[in-house]
Amino acid sequence: MTWEPELEELRQRQALAREMGGPDKIARQRAAGRLTVRERIGALLDAGSFREIGSITGSGAYDETGALQSMTPTNFLCGRGRIEGRRVVVAGDDFTVRGGASDASIIEKQVAAEQMAHELRLPMIRLIEGSGGGGSVKSLEAMGYTYVPFLPGFEHMVRNLATVPVVSLGLGPIAGFGAAKVVQSHYSLLVRGQSQMFVAGPPVVAAAGQKLTKEELGSSRIHASNGAVDDDVASEQEAFERARRFLGYLPSSVHELPPRLTTGDDPERRAEFLVSAVPRDRREVYRMRPIIEAVVDTDSFFEIGRLHGRSVITGLARLDGWPVAVIASDPFVIGGLWTAASSAKLERFVNFAQTFHLPVVHLVDNPGFMIGKQAEQEATIRAGARALTAVYQATVPWCTVIIRKVFGVAGAGNQNHTRFHYRYAWPSADWGSLPIEGGIEAAYKAELDAAEDRAALAAEITQRLNRMRSPFRSAEKFQIEEIIDPRDTRKLLCEFADIAAPLRATKPLEFAYRP
Repeated sequence: MTWEPELEELRQRQALAREMGGPDKIARQRAAGRLTVRERIGALLDAGSFREIGSITGSGAYDETGALQSMTPTNFLCGRGRIEGRRVVVAGDDFTVRGGASDASIIEKQVAAEQMAHELRLPMIRLIEGSGGGGSVKSLEAMGYTYVPFLPGFEHMVRNLATVPVVSLGLGPIAGFGAAKVVQSHYSLLVRGQSQMFVAGPPVVAAAGQKLTKEELGSSRIHASNGAVDDDVASEQEAFERARRFLGYLPSSVHELPPRLTTGDDPERRAEFLVSAVPRDRREVYRMRPIIEAVVDTDSFFEIGRLHGRSVITGLARLDGWPVAVIASDPFVIGGLWTAASSAKLERFVNFAQTFHLPVVHLVDNPGFMIGKQAEQEATIRAGARALTAVYQATVPWCTVIIRKVFGVAGAGNQNHTRFHYRYAWPSADWGSLPIEGGIEAAYKAELDAAEDRAALAAEITQRLNRMRSPFRSAEKFQIEEIIDPRDTRKLLCEFADIAAPLRATKPLEFAYRP
């Protein structure tokens, strides 16, 4: 006597589960240019590494003798796998089974996936399509009642944000709870032309009087620009590649430190163009991204949120192999001013760096907060104060390089002034409570109004004050620690990364990360 009959039934059930929604639904998924959930998992993970959990969950149909006749698998897969040899948890919606609706799912399985990531201290990757376990009115007839809304497993998602890296890839139309799961992440993206995201989809919105297509309502470009997701990409394959690369900069959990890699890039490398990268005319703009690329390890800069809050650049990079969080002003976008959007972006990114013990490199050209009626309507000062609070709460090692402008309250966010100032400035640095050009009219109004030649007096005052604005005057008084040759920036930043490495600590967070 053996257990072979039961093992045969197990194999039968597993085979039925692998059929997903059936040949027609699979063909429809592929015809729409989308992979099935099992194909996605195979493309994301190291070959052959997926260990499925709950492989035969679903809804079975039985004959009068109790024998299994057929089975509709649940529309949610989860398990463990490896990315570049490192274990991760992966969970994915199966759109071929009732379009990912809740009445085909087993909620306990989704909760278990989030619990598994937390308790095993493994990164969590969600492949989201459909409502992600959200509501469907069809379920009312099946249940015979309705319920007060709740979010199953959401408490585990909140907890995971403070403990393990969480990545959400939106790979098709996403609504309701699925949309909430996308943004409840450290890194999220949508696929252009393939993924749309909304609180409620076009049929529901049409009932409210707005007739819109999926793209008009919630395209990837809309949400990558408003900050609901971090990026939009051209294909599912690019989405998987970006997820793998993002995780490469991070520890598996907050109980570990980010890993160092051997990049082979010389820490002493100098980029000659840096000496002329900043124009002498303060009114001229310049490109910051080439400067970033020149000072970090070659091809290591991984930008996050390029389309949102564009006056601030954020991303991950390596210095002498050490992973760091990079923040930089973008003077090409409204001069690098902090807006409500860029402040929110910076706040979230600093909290992310703090969560995963990433030293921060801040390249600064910040003329202050955005001003004007729209800025006031957007509560820029509120968002800006939150960003400043994040900077002052951060305890990870922090190095600032002042490239050009640092003015006003926003400029004070170049670093926490109460900490040791690990800070450098280029000769192009220009700082103060407000720019001279904008302050003369306010500070010298009476003299200018009384002058016979207003323009001549304004020019004389400007020339006099310009002598005071030299960064060397500030260095004399130790208001700036060191002025450097821009070509030495990489060498000094690599030195910072080496010094910072043993200072990184896995101590508990003083505050929880919020998406």
